[in-house]
Amino acid sequence: MKISYNWLKTLINIDLTPEQVSEHLTSCGLEVESIEKFESIAGGLKGMVIGEVMEKEKHPDADKLTLTKVNVGGAELLSIVCGAPNVEAGQKVIVATVGAKLYPSTGEPFEIKKSKIRGAVSEGMLCAEDEIGLGESHAGIMVLDNNAVVGTPAADYFKITEDYTFEIGLTPNRGDAASHYGVAVDLAAVLNCKENALNHKAEIVGIKDLHEASGNLKIDVSVEDANLCPRYSGVTINGVTVKDSPDWLKNSLKAIGVRPINNIVDITNFVLHELGQPLHAFDAGKIKGNKVIVRNAKQDETFVTLDGVERKLVADDLMICDEKDAMCIAGVFGGAHSGVSNETTAIFLESAYFDPSSIRKSSKVHGLKTDASFRFERGTDPEITMTALNRAANLILEIAGGTVSGAAIDLYPTKLEPSKIAFSFSNSSRLIGKTIDQNIVKTIIQSLGITIEHEGNDALFLNVPKRKSDVTREADVIEEVMRVYGYNNVEVSEKTTFSVSYANKKDVYKAEEIIADFLTANGFTEIMSTSLTKESYFTEEERKNMVHMLNPLSSDLAVMRSTLLYSGLEAVAYNVNRKNADLKLYEIGRVYGKNEEKEFKYTEQKQIALFVTGRRFQENHAGQNTKSDFFTLKALVEKTLERFSITTSTITETSSEQYDFAIEYHVGKKHVATIAKVNKASLKKCDVSQDVFTATLFTEAIVSLYDPNKLTYKEVSKFPSVRRDLALLLDKSVKYEQVKDIALKTERKLLKEINLFDVYEGEKIGNKKSYAVSFVFQDEQNTLTDKDITKTMDKLMKAYTEQLGAELRG
Repeated sequence: MKISYNWLKTLINIDLTPEQVSEHLTSCGLEVESIEKFESIAGGLKGMVIGEVMEKEKHPDADKLTLTKVNVGGAELLSIVCGAPNVEAGQKVIVATVGAKLYPSTGEPFEIKKSKIRGAVSEGMLCAEDEIGLGESHAGIMVLDNNAVVGTPAADYFKITEDYTFEIGLTPNRGDAASHYGVAVDLAAVLNCKENALNHKAEIVGIKDLHEASGNLKIDVSVEDANLCPRYSGVTINGVTVKDSPDWLKNSLKAIGVRPINNIVDITNFVLHELGQPLHAFDAGKIKGNKVIVRNAKQDETFVTLDGVERKLVADDLMICDEKDAMCIAGVFGGAHSGVSNETTAIFLESAYFDPSSIRKSSKVHGLKTDASFRFERGTDPEITMTALNRAANLILEIAGGTVSGAAIDLYPTKLEPSKIAFSFSNSSRLIGKTIDQNIVKTIIQSLGITIEHEGNDALFLNVPKRKSDVTREADVIEEVMRVYGYNNVEVSEKTTFSVSYANKKDVYKAEEIIADFLTANGFTEIMSTSLTKESYFTEEERKNMVHMLNPLSSDLAVMRSTLLYSGLEAVAYNVNRKNADLKLYEIGRVYGKNEEKEFKYTEQKQIALFVTGRRFQENHAGQNTKSDFFTLKALVEKTLERFSITTSTITETSSEQYDFAIEYHVGKKHVATIAKVNKASLKKCDVSQDVFTATLFTEAIVSLYDPNKLTYKEVSKFPSVRRDLALLLDKSVKYEQVKDIALKTERKLLKEINLFDVYEGEKIGNKKSYAVSFVFQDEQNTLTDKDITKTMDKLMKAYTEQLGAELRG
């Protein structure tokens, strides 16, 4: 949101620099992200002066060039070569002196330098209006009135306006600050707080009572649903002249990035940004039946908006209509056929308060984000509709002429009462962590427009105006006091008090910290992403069990994620596109689901997702450019489970829409982990072209199996271990997991480790495969002999032969 420094000073009497204003606003929660200088003419016409052409003669070596001597108020005349056909002696002109930087209406800025043109010295430039951003004409140099004083800076002659624009990062809850007046209120509160007195006040200027004039143009208004439109105000003005706005109005709008259109539309935009109350001006001559009806749209009714797009309406859309047709989507966007044009001579000016949720829905459904919807959906002030109407009407009468036709309309059947809140000083001190002087607290509260109905011993009984839609309880008032007082003014306590309690429970957060530390130590980087994601990532069947947003901000944030996969792939794509293709990432987050058959139909589950892609190690001189693969992740997952004493688990293959292949780890009935290779279809959804492997750790299941008391330590055995290898010829359908399970069941006492270190498939062994498997044996009580080892290996080989049909490969 942009705020003009000059405009702000018309609402509050201050003597502060833009930098000081910025500091005060940021300290109270209106973060100023940047300050930019604004000039009504780009460059401010710096280095340009009013000059008089004293002499003119033809250039001896160029037919279209003229040599001139120009008086700019200095000791000597300037020699300037000019190519304009209309230059004459005696003219008052704009001279760009050497060093001036010109900002033309089209094209890039350029600097004036002393130069020679066809052998003649030129010490400046006589300017056309398009060359300095004053217009579009390039027919010749600008010739000024004879009254122009030689030597006067061009900026003074053209009354260049200079201003500073604050870019404020407005949070969604601060609808009350979405205007210059709202910002002025906060600034006054900060200054009053520092002075502990009500010395500063934001004041709305230019409000006068409207004087009715006799006229036969009367517009009737009816509101069909007062819940959607609690207040509707309007006035008819006859005999207006639609034309360009005066410079002060155009410059005010330009300073905050709003393009001037015509005087009527510019005034409605001006009042919107000044007071935060959106207005709409209808051409009264186009209102059929001289009647305005506020009603809901008919389902699938069509309506052409101001941008020329035909839109299909829904029954929830609130519309401003005449007797026959819709004229405007209330609070969002005007219609193509009811707006003000150059031929308009009478207008109906609307100022209303609409239900925020209704406006938000229409804005999202139709994908229309406007300055009006921005404010209405955050909550405007229902008490300011007539004030804004009077302000705009007075400006229209002043700038566009005309007369008020009949009395202003103000339909407000049920007044929206202010929130009544009891405020406790002791609660304030407890929540803030500091006792603030009660007079300062009261000064802050009153400066924000909150009235004190009466006071108790430790309490204030407050009436909070509706414009502060986010202040509905005592804690909100305390927050208002805190932000105006300044978070930086609350000292950090020199001591910390806490009580130690024994909690015999398993801590998921502690487990997450352990896993995060382990992954980070192994070269992984943590990522964070939003819980909302694209609906298009999922199949129709998957969407049935997902949590859908009722009023999504966009199609990219339409559902709550049911997997961490796509947020990880988006991070991969983002990095790969920036030449960072070797990645190890993890995310700790929640996934969400829905089951209509259960009592609590919505579910959420904590998970940790891992992603590896590209090379395992950074490029290095040793040539270790091995790609990350399925087994890279498998080893890491198993080590993570070991950290929680989960060493025995069942591994099963599984299938999924998102994976080429995957395995799951189960301990009993608990699913603790999944490892998979992401398929190309899923990668394509996120524009990823390289292989990605992913794993999911189910932290709640892991923690439920973890017992820190079972974690034991033992001394290193005094007896050596022995390794033996087998080359097993097996059917291709046999999995390594079967080989491992048989070994562990066959020899429980001596077998300590089993590992697959080579796999061979080829023509020499036909439709078979060869597993090279190592076995590590150790006896905790004795040194193993060759006889012991041979007996154990024979037992293992017999089990493999009988259960898997294995053969020893020579």
